[in-house]
Amino acid sequence: MTQSSTADDVLLGGGSPRTRKPVRPLRHYRRGVLAVVVAVIGVLVLMGLARNPNIQWAVVGQFLFSPAVLGGLWTTVQMSLLAMALSVVLAVVVALMRVSSSRVMQSIAALYIFLLRGVPMIVQVIFWGNIGLFVKTITIGIPFTSVEFFSVSTSSLVTPFIASVMGLGLAESAYMAEIIRGGLLSVARGQRQAAKALGMTGSQTFRRIVIPQAWRVIVPPTGNQLISLLKATSIVSVIAGGDLLTQVMNISGLNYRTIELLLVATIWYLAVVIVLSVGQFFIERKVAEK
Repeated sequence: MTQSSTADDVLLGGGSPRTRKPVRPLRHYRRGVLAVVVAVIGVLVLMGLARNPNIQWAVVGQFLFSPAVLGGLWTTVQMSLLAMALSVVLAVVVALMRVSSSRVMQSIAALYIFLLRGVPMIVQVIFWGNIGLFVKTITIGIPFTSVEFFSVSTSSLVTPFIASVMGLGLAESAYMAEIIRGGLLSVARGQRQAAKALGMTGSQTFRRIVIPQAWRVIVPPTGNQLISLLKATSIVSVIAGGDLLTQVMNISGLNYRTIELLLVATIWYLAVVIVLSVGQFFIERKVAEK
C-alpha cells in the first residue's frame, strides 16, 4: 500500500482501527458569537424596559386581567375566527372560478381579487362600519313590487362587530383565494388525466386526488394568514369594534397611561400568537405525515 492510498483511507474512514480518525462535525464559531450578541441585546432591551422609571409596571399588572381587557381579547379571538371562516368560504368559490375553463368566471374572480387586494384593509373596515350612511335599510321582498317580507335598519343590523368581521373577512378572502388557487395548481395535470382514464368523475377526482395533495400546500400559509389576521383586528379600533386594542385605548383615555395599556395589549397578542403558532406546528406535522 502506498503512502497516498493510506492517506485516502484515513480521510474516507478506511484503514486499520489504529489509523482511522473519527469524523468531527464542522464547528461554526461565528454562529455562536452571533447568537450570544443577539441574546445580550435582547436581555439589555428587556432590562431597559423593566427599569424604565417612566413605565409603571404596577399599572400593567392591574389591567392585565381586568374584565374589560379580557372581554376585548375574547372579541378579538371571535372576530379573527369568524373573519377567517368567512374568508375561506369565499376564497374556495373564487379560487374555483379562477381555475375554471370559463373566461367570464376567470375575469370576475380576477377582478374580485384585484379590488379587495388593492384597497387597504382599514379602508374596507371603515366602509362597512359606515355603510348605514348610504344604505339606510335592508329589505327582502319581491323586486319591482311593494311586497316586503323583511325590512330592518342597516345601522341596527350591521353593528361594529359585524362590520369588522365583514371588512376583515372580505379583505382576507382575496389573499386566501390565491393561496387555494396555488394549492390546486400544484397538483400535476397528468394526475387528473390519469384519474379520468380510470373512470373517475370530476368531483371524485377533486375529492380523492386534488384535495389530499393540495392540502399540504394550502395549510402552512393558511396558518400564517390566521396569525396575520389576528393582528390585523387591531385595525377595527377605528370604528370602535370592541376588540382588544379598542378596550385598552378606552382605558388609557381615562388614566392617561398609554404605554402601560399598550404593553397589556402586546402581552395578550403575543400570548395568542404563541398558542396559534404551536397549533399550526402540530397541524402542519400531521398533514405532512399523511
